[in-house]
Order: sequence, then structure tokens, then C-alpha cells
Amino acid sequence: MKGETYNSANGGTYFQAGKVKQLTKGNWLVSDVLGFNTKRKEVIFTAVEGLRSGHFAVNVSNGKISQPFENCKESEHSGMLSASGTYLIDRYSTKDQPRIINLVDTKNFKETANLLTAESPYEGYQMPSIETGTIKAADGTTDLHYRLMKPANFDPAKKYPVIVYVYGGPHAQCVTGGWQNGARGWDTYMAGKGYIMFTIDNRGSSNRGLAFENATFRRLGIEEGKDQVKGVEFLKSLPYVDSERIGVHGWSFGGHMTTALMLRYPEIFKVGVAGGPVIDWGYYEVMYGERYMDTPESNPEGYKECNLKNLAGQLKGHLLIIHDDHDDTCVPQHTLSFMKACVDARTYPDLFIYPCHKHNVAGRDRVHLHEKITRYFEQNL
Repeated sequence: MKGETYNSANGGTYFQAGKVKQLTKGNWLVSDVLGFNTKRKEVIFTAVEGLRSGHFAVNVSNGKISQPFENCKESEHSGMLSASGTYLIDRYSTKDQPRIINLVDTKNFKETANLLTAESPYEGYQMPSIETGTIKAADGTTDLHYRLMKPANFDPAKKYPVIVYVYGGPHAQCVTGGWQNGARGWDTYMAGKGYIMFTIDNRGSSNRGLAFENATFRRLGIEEGKDQVKGVEFLKSLPYVDSERIGVHGWSFGGHMTTALMLRYPEIFKVGVAGGPVIDWGYYEVMYGERYMDTPESNPEGYKECNLKNLAGQLKGHLLIIHDDHDDTCVPQHTLSFMKACVDARTYPDLFIYPCHKHNVAGRDRVHLHEKITRYFEQNL
């Protein structure tokens, strides 16, 4: 192999003949290295900053980049490169366009053929409005991107309940420049039922660089929760938000965040639905848990601080925990041990088990899952 590349917090690095050479630098992140244009000696890569993304080429000899990042618009791109690196299948979406697939010449990154322009599946429907923006993190300096979805028949004179959808962990960016700014179908559905839907990408989430992700190192869930509370403070500043009716929902790391927010901030969150939550990082798979928490031996205080069983007595609101009995990622021991802690503390969460599913609910049972989640918010928020 003559050379290879990898992505980093602010650019790409190229290895050739045993030497390391940094090829790119900027306030954006190389999210994917697609391959190499053998004729032009260029690395083809995808970069992202905030809600903007795009494809680029950088020459390995002189470091010249095909276009300035500032030319990128709000969008979400992925790609597949031809063997020679001459052509690129560019797959992307924007806030209002669900899917476009173009054939692109990597010489100038201009479209040579449009392969697909998908129609909106919501054509003809009254849709909620979506706003994006930034607020400051709990550190007072870092900008965090948020998405706020309002009902289609929004009346600024009314007070609306809010559901915060959270993931919050590494390897995920929930607020994007892509279709619906990353909102899920369930968000749209609940907005149609009269809820304001809110999501913020806290520190520790993806595509913002190493320092942003490292802010949560060895204390998973702590700084993330503080940032989520900053999001709620922003919500409470809006005259149309009912600050007494704020709920939260998430799955996996988002389930951990949901449970943690209900326990650490019981005066803020009235209702929570946590799916497949991590309760004790000591139970979680080591290749993930120890990457972000270190080992229990080297970080005992961190594991203790982040163990939600120790907070079971602080539950005040309505919390539904959903778990799959075949979950081999976040094993049922998490939820079962938390339930025992709640019994000991005399607090009363709700529990629902999905038989024969792993780390989420698939197939037709997924309809039941979202009906269950929806009903819980309708009954309690």
C-alpha cells in the first residue's frame, strides 16, 4: 500500500513511505474518507461543520483543496467513489428535500447526471414548522445546535407541552442539515398531536471535533445533562412553552440520558420514556464503556457518579422504562438492577418488556412501541 488516510478533529492526515503529512486544516471535521483519485493524486473525502457538509478533494503533493468549505450549504452528504476515483455517487438530502442522488465528476465536483430526486412523502399534508439555531452549552462558551418543531396549526398565544428527544452520546448527530433537519417520523407525528418537539446536540455528541467529544470523558451523562438543561432553560424563555409540562424520551444512550434527567432534575422533567437504558457503565460492553469511561479500577469515582441506581430515590415524575428481553447490547441486568434499587428506595417507575427483541423493537411490533410511548405521554404530560 502506497499510502492511506484517516480522519481527525480538524482535517485529514496522509501516510506515505513511512512519513506522516497533514493535508487539511480547518474549523470542520473530516467525517469520511471515500478513496483516492489515482490519476490526479487526490484524496476524496466528506467534511461536516454544524449543519453543513460536502465532498472535497485534496492533492497529496501540494495540499490544494478542490473548493472552500464555505461554499457548502446546509445538507447531509454521503458518497461512494469509483475504483479510479474519477466519479462519485453523491447521496444527500436537505431540510426540504428527502433524497437526491447524483453522479459527480471529482475533477470539479459538478453533477454529470441526476440519478434520483425523491418526492416528499409528506406532499399534500399540513406539516409542522422546523426551526434550528444555537444556544450556549453549560460551559458558557460552546455553541450547541438545536431543532425545534412546532405544530402545523401553531398559535403563539397558547401554551404547549414539550417533549425533548435525546440521544446525547458519541457517534450520533441528531440535528443535521439533512431531511427535516434530522427529525424522525415520530417527532412529526407528535407535533401533529399538539406537542412542541425539541432536540439539542450536547457536548459529547458527534461531528464537532475531539475537544467537543472529550468534554464528557470519564463522566458519561453528567456534562451532557447540564447541556440538556440549558436547552430547557431556552425553552422556558419562550412564551408559548408550558414549563410545567416538559417530557423527555430517548433510547440506548438516550435511555440513559432520559433516566438520568428524570433523576437529577426532577423539578424540570415531568415525564420520561427511556428505552434500553444504560444504568451502570460497569455492566456495559467494555469496548465502548471503557473507551469513554476508562476502566472501573482506574475511574471508580466516575463509575459511582454515573451509576443511576444510586439516584433511584430521587425519582419524582412519571418514568416508563422499556427493555427488550433479548437485548445483547444493553443487557436486561441494567433495568432489572435499577428496578430493585427503586424498590429499595420506595420509588415507582413503570416497566414494559418486549419479548423476543434485541436492542430495539423491529417489525410490526415497532408500531406497538410507538403507540405505547405516545399513550404514556398523553396520559401523563
